[in-house]
Amino acid sequence: MSKFEMFANRVAKTARHLAKWAKRERVTCYRVYDRDIPELPVTVDRYEDAIVLNDYRYQDAQGERGGGDDWLHQVRDAAAEALGASEAFVKQRERLTHRDGQQYEKLDDAGDLRTVHEGGHAFRVNLSGYVDTGLFLDHRITRAKVAAESGATMLNLFAYTGSFSVYAAAAGKQTTTVDLSNTYLDWARENLALNKLGGEVIHADVREFLADARRAGRTWDVIICDPPTFSNSKRMDYVWDVQRDHGALLDDLMEVWSGSGAVWFSTNKKKFVLDWSPQRGEVTDQTRATTPPDFRSTPHHAFRIAGRR
Repeated sequence: MSKFEMFANRVAKTARHLAKWAKRERVTCYRVYDRDIPELPVTVDRYEDAIVLNDYRYQDAQGERGGGDDWLHQVRDAAAEALGASEAFVKQRERLTHRDGQQYEKLDDAGDLRTVHEGGHAFRVNLSGYVDTGLFLDHRITRAKVAAESGATMLNLFAYTGSFSVYAAAAGKQTTTVDLSNTYLDWARENLALNKLGGEVIHADVREFLADARRAGRTWDVIICDPPTFSNSKRMDYVWDVQRDHGALLDDLMEVWSGSGAVWFSTNKKKFVLDWSPQRGEVTDQTRATTPPDFRSTPHHAFRIAGRR
């Protein structure tokens, strides 16, 4: 049996294993392969009738990837056939020495836009236009847990396309969605509108927004903060590094937290170590509790800060 046949069998077997869970949880987008076979370093994510394959073969000094394009086409075709997918999109990941994520990198001007569903909510995704699709599949449990927190208001920082806001607004919370990218804020508005929801959407640098909110005496019951690992955006007058800077950020979050509900902090930095003590409340590590069954390893770190009971 060839490695491509082994790969196809693994993908089909995993899809069958997850099918009942996905139907029960109303999940239509999920991971079916997560670099399980060392010789096949790809991930395969199902987006309803389509699949997105991420290629993690890293380039050598000459810029070549082992196996070349023929290898990649065989892997793509094997996955699509195993899942009966109508379309297959391929994205090639680059090794980045200064950051873990690259979700904001644009691949083309149009992309493939479509609406998918999760937990009874609708989300607009772009399966080819950006390195990431606009919906982080590994955070679906986190989204539900944040939405289930007590409290009437929710602040979503580094909001990306607003998926946390959709969950929270659907649960009856008044939401404030903050990001520095107008492109992603427009996407967040579209996601809210798709679900017949509304909320406050603000274009701002998070650090400046928190300073303004603190001066204005604004507070929120629930806060979700999922910052990038690294950012040196031209729109900022500083360089952000999550390991170095998370303590100061969390201190700022405590200043705008009402003390009701909870503060959630997440990062996808693989070797992240929380180095911060709360001014009030206590921190619990929610990483394992928020890792869904379709991910073989923990794709993120998640922490919950709440009052002592």
